[in-house]
Amino acid sequence: MKLLLTALTMLLPTFCYSLPLDKITLPEGFNIELYAEGIDNARQMALGSKGTLFVGSRKAGKVYALIDSDNNKQADKIIDVASKLFMPSGIAYHQGDLYVAEVDKIWRYPNIEASLPEIPEPELVFDELPNKSHHGWKFIAFGPDGQLYIPIGAPCNVCESKPPFASIIKLDLATKNTTLVADGVRNSVGFDFHPQTGDLWFTDNGRDMMGDDLPDDELNHVSKEGQFFGFPYVHNDDIADPKFSNETKAKLNHKPALKLGAHVASLGMEFYQGKQFPAEYKNTIFIAEHGSWNRSKKVGYRIVRVELEGDKVVNSEVFASGWLQGEESWGRPVAVLTMPDGSLLVSDDAADAIYRISYKN
Repeated sequence: MKLLLTALTMLLPTFCYSLPLDKITLPEGFNIELYAEGIDNARQMALGSKGTLFVGSRKAGKVYALIDSDNNKQADKIIDVASKLFMPSGIAYHQGDLYVAEVDKIWRYPNIEASLPEIPEPELVFDELPNKSHHGWKFIAFGPDGQLYIPIGAPCNVCESKPPFASIIKLDLATKNTTLVADGVRNSVGFDFHPQTGDLWFTDNGRDMMGDDLPDDELNHVSKEGQFFGFPYVHNDDIADPKFSNETKAKLNHKPALKLGAHVASLGMEFYQGKQFPAEYKNTIFIAEHGSWNRSKKVGYRIVRVELEGDKVVNSEVFASGWLQGEESWGRPVAVLTMPDGSLLVSDDAADAIYRISYKN
């Protein structure tokens, strides 16, 4: 019999709506409301098959389970699944199990929804990831091939390093073998798989300390495993790094599908597959921009929508904004997640909140 751990279960208080959601600007017909607040440093989200929302954190070192027991589109219970972990930002739900990524380890909580509020004893899945905390926090997801995709950021602002640093790998859970999916990736904290082709698309944060406007963050498309995406030698299309050079590697640079702007800190992304939003939103990409920290005038702090035709970006526009007011920010979007009813959840690690964006004619 598996050991079950005692979990701390709390009833969430009635929302006081202390956050200025009236500042958020959305397209006509859309509405934003709180799904949960008081979720310390909310990062990646994953939805269980029974409707439990799991949320990772980075600074808090915690993983949460949120339950909407009365189906009113707001969580009313919070369960501490884990605590005192090493930046457990990344989580994934797969075939009944919850996977949690620390910087250097992957854990599995088997059949977790069956035992809640009791927590099953976690099983160590993989412990061969680097233990460097700089860009070491993860965003994880299972691909169409059933393997677990794991980005491993560069352990620096800019430096020469070898995989698995500055890469995206995938882990075969049965064999524990890893495969290099993308190289030259400075720091990806968000990706998804194209609903038609199954190809991996990911966001990547550009390097710092090259001024306000260089280089751009990127939206990238992996059309073939093992492609090289420039870091640290070349940024975006053709911006040579001022310190590091390698002409042979630079020629292999796979150009971004879209340049997102410098320092916007593009993080979580998802292809929208819901049915609630207008038809033109189907298969478009939502990207959470966490916002700049080393720019003279702040940028980001918003949700961007990207439209594709096949594998080509044909349009990008701001979908939700208002977390940044002038030079003061009250929230920082991290990740997005489509719910079964077609609404879109957004996590915010600065306001410690989860928002629900819905549409009504």
